Amino acid sequence: MLAAALLGAVVSLAGPARPAAAASYVPISGAGSTWSYNAIHAWIGNVAQFGMRVDYERSGSTTGRAKFRQGVVDWAASDIPYGVQDGVEADPPPQRGFAYMPDTAGGTAFMYNLNVGGHRVTNLRLSGENIAKIFTGVLTRWDDPAIAADNPGLSLPAIAIVPVVRTDGSGSTAQFTKWMTATEGQYWTAYCAAVGRSPCTPTSAYPVLNGSAMVGQPGDLGVSGYVAQAGANGAIGFVEYSSAIQAGFPVAKMLNAAGYYTEPTAGHVAVSLLQAKINMDPSNRATYLTQDLSDVYTNPDPRTYELSSYSYMILPTTTEYGFTSAKGFTLGDFGKYALCQGQTQVNALGYSALPINLVLAGFEQLRNVPGAQVPTTTVDTIRTCNNPTFSTDGSNTLATNDPQPQACDRQGPTQCASGTGVSTSTSITGPQLVVVPVGGNVTLTAAVTPATAAGNVQFVDNRVPLAPPVPVLNGTAQFSTTGLGAGTHLITATFAPYDTGAFLPSTSSAVTVNVDETVVADETLNVNVPNSEGVFTMTVSTTPVQMGTAALRADHTFESTGELSSVTIHDERDQSRPGWSVSGQLGDFTDGVHTFSGGYLGWAPTVTTQNPAHDVTAGPALPSGTPPGLAAGSVLATAPAAGGLGTSTLGATIDLKIPSRTQPGLYSATLTITAITTA
Repeated sequence: MLAAALLGAVVSLAGPARPAAAASYVPISGAGSTWSYNAIHAWIGNVAQFGMRVDYERSGSTTGRAKFRQGVVDWAASDIPYGVQDGVEADPPPQRGFAYMPDTAGGTAFMYNLNVGGHRVTNLRLSGENIAKIFTGVLTRWDDPAIAADNPGLSLPAIAIVPVVRTDGSGSTAQFTKWMTATEGQYWTAYCAAVGRSPCTPTSAYPVLNGSAMVGQPGDLGVSGYVAQAGANGAIGFVEYSSAIQAGFPVAKMLNAAGYYTEPTAGHVAVSLLQAKINMDPSNRATYLTQDLSDVYTNPDPRTYELSSYSYMILPTTTEYGFTSAKGFTLGDFGKYALCQGQTQVNALGYSALPINLVLAGFEQLRNVPGAQVPTTTVDTIRTCNNPTFSTDGSNTLATNDPQPQACDRQGPTQCASGTGVSTSTSITGPQLVVVPVGGNVTLTAAVTPATAAGNVQFVDNRVPLAPPVPVLNGTAQFSTTGLGAGTHLITATFAPYDTGAFLPSTSSAVTVNVDETVVADETLNVNVPNSEGVFTMTVSTTPVQMGTAALRADHTFESTGELSSVTIHDERDQSRPGWSVSGQLGDFTDGVHTFSGGYLGWAPTVTTQNPAHDVTAGPALPSGTPPGLAAGSVLATAPAAGGLGTSTLGATIDLKIPSRTQPGLYSATLTITAITTA
C-alpha cells in the first residue's frame, strides 16, 4: 500500500528497475500534411520497434509549414513548398536552415457518396470541366445533362450535389486550385468574384460560397468522414486517394488529356509523374526537389491521372529552435526508413512509391540534417529497399508495367460497369521457419486492405487451391495445414469481395514455403525467467489545493469549489500485473481554533491522462454537504487485474458545502491519497 498526503512526494515499491534501452534515439516531433498522414502514421508505428519515438500532428500543410518556421516542431510535412501565395496571407520561407525531401507520391481524388435505388454508385466518371463546375457552384444537381454526358451507363438521381472542401490550410487544396487555375481558369476566376477573393490565385484554404450546398471541413479526415456518412447521399469531396481507400468509398474516374477516365492507382500516378519537372539544381536549397506539374496536366499517355503530385518532408539543416544533433540522429534514421522500407508499403495504402532518382536525392537531403548518420548512397547500396519502381536500367518499373485503361474507360457512348476507387490490396505471410518438416504445421495469414472490404481469401499453392475460401474478418484471413508435401511451395492469396460493385479483387505476391523430409527429433529447451518486476510509483503534487472563497447560498450553506492537484501513477510490473486502486480520505478542516468535518467535502474523479491500454476507470462521484463524505474515504480511480500498466494521471473536481453557521476563518485540511496494490 502506498500513501501520501496531498503535499506528499514520490513513493515506490522496492524492486529491480529494467535496464535502460540500448538505442540512442530521442523523441522528435513533426506536424503538417493530412494528405500524406496515412503513410507517415504507418512508418511511425513501424519504427517504434527500434525504440524510435516520432510524434506527428496532422494539422494540414499550411500549419505544418508555419510550425516549422516558428520552431515549434523539429520537422514538417507539406504538399507544397514555402512561398505559394494564396492571396490571404504570406507564407515566407523560415529563417532557420531547411531542405525538402520527397516522402510520398499520390493522387488527389474525388471521393463521393451516391446511391441510386438503394445501391451505391461506384463507377462515376467526371471530366475536369465538370469537376471545376461542381466545386465552383456551376453544377448543382447530379442529373445535370453535363454529368450525364460523362456517364452514359448511369441514370443519376435528381438530388443536390454537396461539394465538401477543406477549410484549413491544405496542400491538396493548393494542388487542386492550382490545377483548376491552369486547366479550367474561367470557372475559378468567376468563383473568386462570387466569394469576393482577390487576387484570384490558387489557395490552400478553400473559400466556401455562402448560400450554396457547399460544406467546409478541416483535414482529409474531416472531408472523408463527412462524405462517408450514411445521410450524406450526394456528397463529393477532394481527398488524398489513401483516405478514400481507408474509408472504403469510391472515387470518380477523371478524364485525362488522352480522352480516358482514370483513377489514381499507384501505377497511374507513377506514369503521370514521369512528366513532372523536378528542380534538380542543389545550389538553391529553397527550391531543390520542388515540382512543376504543368506537363502532368497535359500528359498524353492514356494512363495519366492529372491530379498526381509529390508531398515533402521539410528537414532542418541547422541546430536552432531546440533542434539538436541527437534529434538529427533520430530524424536521419526515420527519414532513411521512409525513403527505403517505407516505400515498399505505400502502394497498398493508396500512394505510389517514389522513383529511384528522388530516393537518391532524398538521401542527399538527409545528409544535411545535423547529427544524421547517412552514408554516401549509390544505386547498389539501396537495392535492398525492394522499391517497386527500381530497375537495373534506372527506368520506373511501376510506370513501365502499369496496364493501359480498358476500352470502356474511353470517353464515348460506353462506360465500364465495374466499381472504381475502392481497389483492395492483399498481402500474405507464412511460417518463420526457413525449412518446415513434412507434416509440420504451416500457418498462412492474408491481410486485406481496406479492412472494411468483406469477402473470402483463396490460398493457392502453385496454382492449386489449398482449401475452400476463408472468410475475411477485420481485414485478416488465416489458414493452417500440415499437409504440404516435400518441396518448394509458392503460395499466393487472392481476395474475392462479396460485393464486386463496392470492392475490387486483389492477389498477393507469392510467399515461399520450403518443406523437407528431414526427420526431426525433439529437443528440450530450458530457460530460467527471473522474478524481476518493474517499479510501481505514485506522485502527488507538492502544491496545496487552493479552493475559492466560500459563497453563501440560498439553502443556508457556504459552497467552495476547486481542482485536485494531479496524481500520477506509473506501473511497470509486467510479470504480475496485479492492478491497483487509488483512494482519498480527508481529515477535519481547522483554522487553528475552529474545526468542521471533512465529511462536507465531495468530489468528481477524472482520469486526465489514460495509460496506453485505456483501462483505468475513474471512481464514483461523491456529493458534497452530506457527511461522512470524503471523511470516510472514496475511490479516485482503479485499474483491474492485468491492467493499469504505463502512466496514468488522475484528478478531480472538488466541492465543499458547509452549514452557514460555520465560524469565519481560513481553514485547511489534509487529504491523504493511498494507492493499494497486491505486489
